[in-house]
Amino acid sequence: MDDGIDFGRFEEGRHVNYWDLDPTIRRELRRIYADDEYDWAEPRLRSFGELIGHTVADNADLVDDRGPALEPYDRRGEVQNFVRYPPEQLANEELVYERGIVADAFEAPPDRDEPMPLAHYLGMLYLLCYADGGFGCPVAMTAGAALVLEKFDDGDLDDYYRGLVAREYDDVLEGAMFLTEEQGGSDVGATETTAEYDEEAGCWRLTGEKWFCSNVDAEGTLALARTPDAPEGTDGLSMFLVPHVDPDEHDGALTKGDRRERSAAAGVGPLAPDEVNDQLYRRLKDKLGTIAVPTGEVELDGAKAFLVGEERRGFKQMAEMLNLERLSNAAASCGIMGRALLESRIHAANREAFGSTIDEYPLMREDLVDMTVDHEAATAFTFEAARLFSERERVERAARGDARSGDADPGAADEAYRLMRVLIPIAKLRTGRMAVDAASYAMEIQGGNGYVNDFVTHRLLRDAQVLPIWEGTENILSLDVLRALAREAAHEPLLETIDERLEAVDHPALADAAETTREVSVELSTALGTLAGADDDYAQLSAKRFAHFVFDVFTAALLLEEAQADVDGEGPTGASDGRTALVARRFVDRHLREREARGIASEDRFPIERFDAVVRFAAVEPDALEAPRAAGD
Repeated sequence: MDDGIDFGRFEEGRHVNYWDLDPTIRRELRRIYADDEYDWAEPRLRSFGELIGHTVADNADLVDDRGPALEPYDRRGEVQNFVRYPPEQLANEELVYERGIVADAFEAPPDRDEPMPLAHYLGMLYLLCYADGGFGCPVAMTAGAALVLEKFDDGDLDDYYRGLVAREYDDVLEGAMFLTEEQGGSDVGATETTAEYDEEAGCWRLTGEKWFCSNVDAEGTLALARTPDAPEGTDGLSMFLVPHVDPDEHDGALTKGDRRERSAAAGVGPLAPDEVNDQLYRRLKDKLGTIAVPTGEVELDGAKAFLVGEERRGFKQMAEMLNLERLSNAAASCGIMGRALLESRIHAANREAFGSTIDEYPLMREDLVDMTVDHEAATAFTFEAARLFSERERVERAARGDARSGDADPGAADEAYRLMRVLIPIAKLRTGRMAVDAASYAMEIQGGNGYVNDFVTHRLLRDAQVLPIWEGTENILSLDVLRALAREAAHEPLLETIDERLEAVDHPALADAAETTREVSVELSTALGTLAGADDDYAQLSAKRFAHFVFDVFTAALLLEEAQADVDGEGPTGASDGRTALVARRFVDRHLREREARGIASEDRFPIERFDAVVRFAAVEPDALEAPRAAGD
């Protein structure tokens, strides 16, 4: 049997291949990809993991030390809106975009007949965030903007769409979303930015202020505004694309290649005063982390813009975009957790104290085991939501008559949508907080070194801290879960899916955990019934607890189903292995089972006895899986 990974042979979590050292993401992507998709993707993901673990990771540290800087005015006081990037950031951009991180999920790669599922983009984003969660933001917004134009543009903005999904760096346009306003925050309906149509210019002009604009100088920026006579609230909002450059003065979009030529010719590459779209990048935010992405405040003063799709449909379009953005946030969270865990495993395997490496001590073993289980739970849940999202988008492409859609099952679209509508906000809600906890504890494992900027855990924690905030806080997401239950009846496919997964579990070593999950799923049904009959105040009061409850029960059922497939030899590797069974049982024990005397009375020695299997990914013979011991045995 495979003895697992010897983390003691590494000095730190860089200059390694993140794909090779992460069996968790390999298992989840193999599970949700079709065979031909995985066969095509696997060597490319391995190569990408090598790139991220070496060049991109090294560049990311340099970018964090001297990130983008804004020069809003030229020396004559004219607005130029110039963001100066460190060369290492531009190098990372070229390397990552040319690997197809966005392109492959929208346009068929050169050696394929159709695009990869959107889950493939999320898998690459996961690996990228091992090195730089900040750079993950513009990549995610580029994919989000591409999705909006793919779904809602009638072809007028095709040049921008082509730039967003380009695979040659010189042709790339990055995306952004200017949604937040100071007076509104999460209350999008409070948007005060207005849009007036300019007949002479043949475009709309936006006026207002946007308060938290990440990737501030992107060429494919989406913004919400209210057109004349539009009603108050979200029903009156329209979606617009606002270019960085005045499209009439530059003859279209400003690509990465255009910017490179300007830099080579002028030495700096800022816009000339007459090329500036009518907006001012007022200042960049002085942020705790995610230094690689410039986030600023923008004043729109009649900025030229193009309507995306139908007028007054902006909120619906934003909701479609947010599904992908929230999944991107969750994938980034899982990637940061993976890097935090890798650094912790390596340090614990090398750091000696009192004559032994610290991973030999029971307390550290328990910490690493539970960090591993949490990471696997978060990744499994996130990529199951990604599978549903990919399935739904493939069906929608087929409905639009898109030849790139491949085979699609229209009958599965509705259920996939209803289930993903409840899973996606929960994925973002739970994993964002888990990433903060994982990065924080990874810092503690490093000791004093982890607290200083010379070690990557310092940056991991700073970058992770924004993940519970981006794309909706826990409270906002919890309320969105209630809306999914009320409007899409999402509880029906949710409970059905949990039951179906548990019905497939019959291995004796999983029986106790499966029975516990069944019992708790009945309690979940009771909670649903209570919420259905509750007044609005009580439903809101319970929303966050309910969202976490769903995560725990759904994840337990998912891990148990994966464990059953693995012991039967029907999992992603095709080999019979009991390791996933240990992960599933540990998750159930910690998150669903009531433990007498806080677990102390059970005399459970799982972290000590199963450390190699869980933390080092050592294989486990299914026949060697003993039933869990009851307290006192």
